[in-house]
Amino acid sequence: MDGSDIENLPVGVGKVNLLNIKDLEKKANILRRYIIKMIYLANSGHPGGSLSIADIITALYFRVLKHDPSNPRWAERDRLIMSKGHAVPAQYAALALSGYFPISWLWTLRKIDSPLQGHPSYGKVPGIEASTGSLGQGISIAVGMALSLKLRNVSNKTYVILGDGELQSGEVWEAAMSASHFKLGNLVAILDRNGIQIDGFTEDIMKLEPLVDKWRSFGWRVYTIDGNNMGQVVSTLEHLPFNSESPNIVIAKTIKGKGVSFMENRSHYHGTPPSKEEYEIAMRELGGEVE
Repeated sequence: MDGSDIENLPVGVGKVNLLNIKDLEKKANILRRYIIKMIYLANSGHPGGSLSIADIITALYFRVLKHDPSNPRWAERDRLIMSKGHAVPAQYAALALSGYFPISWLWTLRKIDSPLQGHPSYGKVPGIEASTGSLGQGISIAVGMALSLKLRNVSNKTYVILGDGELQSGEVWEAAMSASHFKLGNLVAILDRNGIQIDGFTEDIMKLEPLVDKWRSFGWRVYTIDGNNMGQVVSTLEHLPFNSESPNIVIAKTIKGKGVSFMENRSHYHGTPPSKEEYEIAMRELGGEVE
């Protein structure tokens, strides 16, 4: 499946316009421009991990999730938890482009009294399902939500985006064990496997591999994809089995800082905003206007 058409999609995928692969790629590039501009104006933030998940976030909001921007608390919506909360600029950009709030809000990132803070804050931003930022906790929140939906016998799905450095937290594996124990087939974890955390490469700091074997041993269905290949992202997320027995994890191999040449695969840009000169270079590379 190349994802170039939107026929045969599951009924009720969402209440937003469903985009084909080419348009999703264009939308992801817009997200990247917005991420760079937001963080540059704030002079604070985490560009590397926000850029690496732009394709995944785009696929979710404009193709996969059931959601309604005009009714953020729609009972039939799917839930998305940003466990790697420092990468929330990518989610903010998608929410604004979906119509949850005005684009102008994006330029207030991290400013005093702005609803858009450096980590997701529940109750302040339409479309945010939980406050996160303390790494390791988001998947536990997602397990609770998925279990609640299962006990109510409804078909909504819960998605959670994890960072790979985050897996060094023990709570992640307690949640993974719980999800398998409670047979949460309505739960999808997406691992942003860009290989870099704030201090360097994950395998140098605290080795994570073999991740596929680890997750399988915890009773999860495991899928490995190129997380910056929109066709693979869409095809995988749309065809997960969602059986009643096993939770799903998509290990998405991505590039930290994807789309901005001087940020790619550099831990320095995990939490460093671009300078004025870097901002201008990044925007030109992404095909945006330099203001």
